[in-house]
Amino acid sequence: MAVGAGEPILLWPDDVTVPQTWLEFEVADMVAATAAVKRVGYTLLVDNRLEPWGQWVTRFLSPEGILVGVTHTPWLRGE
Repeated sequence: MAVGAGEPILLWPDDVTVPQTWLEFEVADMVAATAAVKRVGYTLLVDNRLEPWGQWVTRFLSPEGILVGVTHTPWLRGE
C-alpha cells in the first residue's frame, strides 16, 4: 500500500496482469451473467458486488489482459 495526499492508495497486485483497457457489458440478470463467467473458468476480481452508487458489478481479466466488467445499472433500466 502506498500513501498519497493523506489517503491510502492500493497498488495493483504483482501477480495479476495490469490491464491496459477495460470493457463493460450491461446485463439484465447479474446472477446468471456472473454464473456464466464463472462456468467458463474466469477468476473473478469482483464477484457481484453492489457499489455505493447502486450499480451491481462483476469484474475479471480476459486472457488478453482486458479488465472486463459485467454490470447491472438499475436507473438505466427505470428500476
